[in-house]
Amino acid sequence: MSIDRVIVRNYRALRNVDVTFGPGTNIIVGNNETGKSTLLEAINLALKCQLGRRPAAYELHPFLFNVEAVAEFVASHRAKKPQPPPEILVELYLKEHDGLVDLQGSINSLMVDQPGISLAIRLDENFKEEYREYIADPDAINGVPVEYYEIVWQSFAGHPLQARAIPLKSVLIDPSSISNTNAANRYILEIVRDYLDKAQAVDLALSYRKMRDDFVSDERITAINNDLASKTGIVSDKTLSVAMDMTSRAGWESGVLPHLDSIPLTLVGKGEQNAVKVKLAMEASEKCDIFLMEEPENHLTHTNLNRLINKIIEKSSGRQIIITTHSSFVLNKLGIDNTLMFNGKNSFRLNDLPKTTEAYFRKLPGYDTLRMILADKTLLVEGPSDELIVQKAFLQTHGRLPIEAGVEVISVNSLAFKRFLDIAKLLKLEVRVIGDNDGKSEKKLASYASYANERTIRIHIGQDDSLKTLEPQLARANGLEKLNRILGQEFENESELIDYMTAHKADTALKLFDSTEAIDIPGYIIDAIA
Repeated sequence: MSIDRVIVRNYRALRNVDVTFGPGTNIIVGNNETGKSTLLEAINLALKCQLGRRPAAYELHPFLFNVEAVAEFVASHRAKKPQPPPEILVELYLKEHDGLVDLQGSINSLMVDQPGISLAIRLDENFKEEYREYIADPDAINGVPVEYYEIVWQSFAGHPLQARAIPLKSVLIDPSSISNTNAANRYILEIVRDYLDKAQAVDLALSYRKMRDDFVSDERITAINNDLASKTGIVSDKTLSVAMDMTSRAGWESGVLPHLDSIPLTLVGKGEQNAVKVKLAMEASEKCDIFLMEEPENHLTHTNLNRLINKIIEKSSGRQIIITTHSSFVLNKLGIDNTLMFNGKNSFRLNDLPKTTEAYFRKLPGYDTLRMILADKTLLVEGPSDELIVQKAFLQTHGRLPIEAGVEVISVNSLAFKRFLDIAKLLKLEVRVIGDNDGKSEKKLASYASYANERTIRIHIGQDDSLKTLEPQLARANGLEKLNRILGQEFENESELIDYMTAHKADTALKLFDSTEAIDIPGYIIDAIA
């Protein structure tokens, strides 16, 4: 069972969103503030009618509504052209499955006959009179009167829903949102409770009750209670005593703490906490159809992130996973072809990448593919020294570093240029390749012929085949005297200078970058950064 499509209207940052998902892994990437986390929250809201792990009816507030929609509503009344009160709508269009026939119908915004779930937050018809009084004075309207709203949670067949009646099982894993000790304990213990079978849960509850009974029978507690009983008539006419809370609110969940190596979980490192939360949630959800996961990379080192991603791959097999990330490693490891570029309104996928390119990044997940995907423009260079020179060229030309202009300079092995260009071609990304001609410029340019008609891709290579790499290009552009001065050397001819620069690529590039004296940049680089 899986989600085919999601439509969201007027929910927080999502004004009007339409996203299509695949049945397996879906990796949502996009810039900050586009609403990636909000999209996961909206999906979970429709699946469980919960907000913050509590019934949504208890969590309604004006800030759930899209700011633009609320502003238009208020402005329309003040302009004497009143609009209806804004409504929140989340629709989940589900893949057809024998277990979802009870959810099938055409009561949805697209009017298609399909299994699905709809959740609407709208004006309750029973409060129409109160609403009319609320809007009677337009100048007094300052938001959405959620007190008069209701939640309508139903299937596409039009039947009201209850959580236990939904055959589609899901879990939202968002360890980053657990910001205090009590919340973290509650989050983990809820997962542990889901993990236990019925017999284990009963055993744990009985053991906890026995512990509370043993507390009262302890001779020291008995002595204290006898002493308190002697005060009867002084503080109260009834006998005063102390005992452990035996009410339902004081079940084992409130008195048991999760531990790692005998240390409370909330006192271990954040990275370990997050990894445990993710792994435990996935272990506890063996019957889960859909995993919704928020940025699993938080607080994790590269090695531990690799272990966690391997666990996610293992446990999500055969099930749908919808995950947000800002990590190129996560993106590449889970399969860059599963990427959904999300801009706050709609999404598009990278599933048309050549299989060899997808396999390349999966095997070598360290490449900064996400930097290129999210950049306004990307300059691909052949190594760290080339990167420094391009950074210097951009700074001299534009008065600021590339990153400050939304431009990424990414150092890539020249053999991987075409892998990056496959992504750029599919997404229509602005990319410039800056490379050496290796003494055969025409052949080099011809090797990129398949990208020649792409308007957003340009290849920049020096045309003088006698200047095979960047170092002789720089030597020819700046001359012996200037480079000797900047590098602190006294070479007598250009050949010796080039040999030194080639043997000390990084040091040379760093001195040129740090130089207060402007350097002359080869023309092909100037063309690339223009």
